[in-house]
Amino acid sequence: MTETSTPTPDTRYRWVVLLLCWAAFTMTSVDRATWGPAAGSVGADLGVAVAGLGIFATTYYIGYVVSNAIGGFIADWIGARMTVGVSILLSGGFMLAFGEVDSHAMGLLFQACIGLCAGAEVGGGVKLITSWFTPQRRGFAMGVFMTATSLGLVVANAVVPRLIESHSWRASYHLFGFTSIVVGALCLILLRPGPLVVPSADSGGRPNPRPLLANRGLLLLALAGFGALWGTYGFITWSNLLMVKGIGIDPVRAGTVVVIFGAVAVFSKPLIGLIGDALGLSRRRLTIAILAAFATCLIAFSFATTATQFLWIAPVLGITAYIYSPVMMAMIPTLSGAELAGTATGGVNAFWQLGSTIVPAVVGLVFAATGSFQLVFLVLAAGPCLAIVPMYFIRHADDRESRSDAVTGRHHDTSLILATNGKG
Repeated sequence: MTETSTPTPDTRYRWVVLLLCWAAFTMTSVDRATWGPAAGSVGADLGVAVAGLGIFATTYYIGYVVSNAIGGFIADWIGARMTVGVSILLSGGFMLAFGEVDSHAMGLLFQACIGLCAGAEVGGGVKLITSWFTPQRRGFAMGVFMTATSLGLVVANAVVPRLIESHSWRASYHLFGFTSIVVGALCLILLRPGPLVVPSADSGGRPNPRPLLANRGLLLLALAGFGALWGTYGFITWSNLLMVKGIGIDPVRAGTVVVIFGAVAVFSKPLIGLIGDALGLSRRRLTIAILAAFATCLIAFSFATTATQFLWIAPVLGITAYIYSPVMMAMIPTLSGAELAGTATGGVNAFWQLGSTIVPAVVGLVFAATGSFQLVFLVLAAGPCLAIVPMYFIRHADDRESRSDAVTGRHHDTSLILATNGKG
């Protein structure tokens, strides 16, 4: 598998592509994060107990995992533009539908449908970015792209509690659903693929994902991301409600904590990508250090008992909970090759999202059984702690080989980069 070194002919348009991919990912992230601050009101309206609210989030993530797994393959096959545009259009439509539900069963159905549509955007977005940005500039581009997840959290927690106070939880789903549809239409009209992807050799352009199944580096990266997202999305899904129910913090103040948690990642994600690109840092070692810091911050958060303490910890926790994602995401095209970047991203991210799928239900059960705020966050901290182990065994997940090949015109086989006896 190789990455072409063809220069980008229109350096200005690649920023338009990045902006649109980022906007689409931001809206799917807003749609996902809306559940956290809205959960209490939705539960009261539909008659769902606190323990049952985690099932709503898990239902969403089941659909999200499925669409991640197939969305990247579809992006490699029929095109990233269609994948991104249709994905966000449909997820916006189901957001509007969820805002109209009046029963538990219909709520679960539409949550699953939102996730089933939203997840396809990730593989398509990474495919487009890979096609417009060379490996040595990809860290910063991925950093910008990945700010979407944290910005979505900020927007949802800043807007939803206030909309609930002034209108209802339904208004937030209507607002974000309509905005998602508008963004999806713009993506369909304006996006186009770049020159840096080698077309598939298969007949009809259908990608062949079989080599990815034997790619040891991608498998280890998938395991690490599972643990990392266990901590991040467990916090996103439950922190707001747990601060209110478990500690007694005012809902708006709890929302402010989560806003700060997400806001710091908006600048820290592109910054970590920019620094990593400029200094040529080992992405593997950088990720290990971030995961260790993330676990430590979750443990510190578990001991907090006042709003002031939460507000002090939130910015540091927010940085560590998010900046591993662009670093790890930038490893995927390097390990897979650009021609299968969409399929690899979709598959790896689908496995990552299994952590997001399982953790809401687990946290709900733990809190319902023990009532312990501290125990819940210790359970969350176990995720990034365990994620360090597979990251340690990944070798040469950085783009130094790609940079060398871009200069010399030589190509390398991915299997050679994954030798376990090399230096990281």
